[in-house]
Amino acid sequence: MAHRSARSGARWVSLACILVLPTVILPAKAADSGSGPPLQPVVASLPTPGQPRPAEPEPAPLSLRVLTVERGDTLTQLLAGAGIETAQAEPALDALTSLFPARSLQPGQALTLRLDTEDGDALLGLDLEAAPGRVIHVSRTATGWTAKEKQAEQYRHLVLAQGKVRGALVTSLEAAGLPASLAARLVRLLAHEVDFQRDLQPTDRFTVLFERFRDADGTLLRDGDIVHAELLLSDRHLSLWRYETEAGVDWYDDEGRSLRRAFLRTPLDGARLSSGFGMRQHPILGFTRMHHGVDFAAPTGTPVYAAADGIVEQIGTRGGYGRTVMLRHNGRTETLYAHLSAYARGLKRGSRVRQGQVIGRVGTSGRSTGPHLHYEIRQAGKPVNPSTATPKAMVKLQGRDLVAFLNARNALQTQLAHLAPMEEVAWAE
Repeated sequence: MAHRSARSGARWVSLACILVLPTVILPAKAADSGSGPPLQPVVASLPTPGQPRPAEPEPAPLSLRVLTVERGDTLTQLLAGAGIETAQAEPALDALTSLFPARSLQPGQALTLRLDTEDGDALLGLDLEAAPGRVIHVSRTATGWTAKEKQAEQYRHLVLAQGKVRGALVTSLEAAGLPASLAARLVRLLAHEVDFQRDLQPTDRFTVLFERFRDADGTLLRDGDIVHAELLLSDRHLSLWRYETEAGVDWYDDEGRSLRRAFLRTPLDGARLSSGFGMRQHPILGFTRMHHGVDFAAPTGTPVYAAADGIVEQIGTRGGYGRTVMLRHNGRTETLYAHLSAYARGLKRGSRVRQGQVIGRVGTSGRSTGPHLHYEIRQAGKPVNPSTATPKAMVKLQGRDLVAFLNARNALQTQLAHLAPMEEVAWAE
């Protein structure tokens, strides 16, 4: 990892010099009769060739004023409260918001004003750290106001998180130190492989390797992506590696087989299986009949994801199903999502959706005893059990891609063997 050199605290000092220059005596002009006293000789100083020019005067001193953003503040209010005239504030803010939308302002951010102390504290410029390591500099020039963005150099670190499954997987991951956004992303990824209600046991363990980016001083700039995830279940070992080929980023097992499956087994995060596939006594109608899907209990508003790439075949209210979305996929397969509280904005019949895209929200519309998702998979018009459907992997790396993947995997495994939980290692690819 490269290290940034320390900044020097010295200032350049301009030294005044006394130069002795040769003089030239210009002859006095002859006086005309009656024109008054004769002209005196004029002494003129001429520069010696090669002699340096006198030092330029130092720029006028500046003053800095730091404004801290509080809840409810706007950029306009901040400058007005600092006594900046509207004629100066408006063009400066126009330049700033070209790179930083005003709605992105957050409490705790600092806005630094650069003021001209010799011109009544006129505004010369302002600086705003839009995000860790990303600073926007706004300056007044002879032709108007300009804004430039400076991004700190980022250094990649790998961090190890480990723990046991205690309750919901997403909360266990967060408790082990994985950022919440990455924990939710991993749970969604594992929905290809894991039935969270049946497969996970309290004794199961997980290992996650993820990225952090820091500047040269070690300040955290942002969290990156998950690089590797491992689950040690009671009945199997699941290992995932993030890898990028010319076709894009995907997830693979230890042998280079894609983890991207035809259908998600669980099309929402953190849900509890409340009713399985098969014959059951209907909780409202009271008699026994076939339950053609599975139910997941979850709070109202929980996002519901498309289980696979497809096209919206139906969207709308459908009898006891309530608000429903049906997707048509390749071949003769359909998936159905019922009892929704809302549909994704802009979703309509004929819309194309990608696997993992939000298509609606959990609710309790139709015949329902509480908020849950009813999920069905139909093949050739016949329902199949989503809990036991096991589609095969879609892709397996071959040739040079496979060799490169295995080399990258082995290098990461070497790092894993020497890392303790929540320990970081600088890593450059």
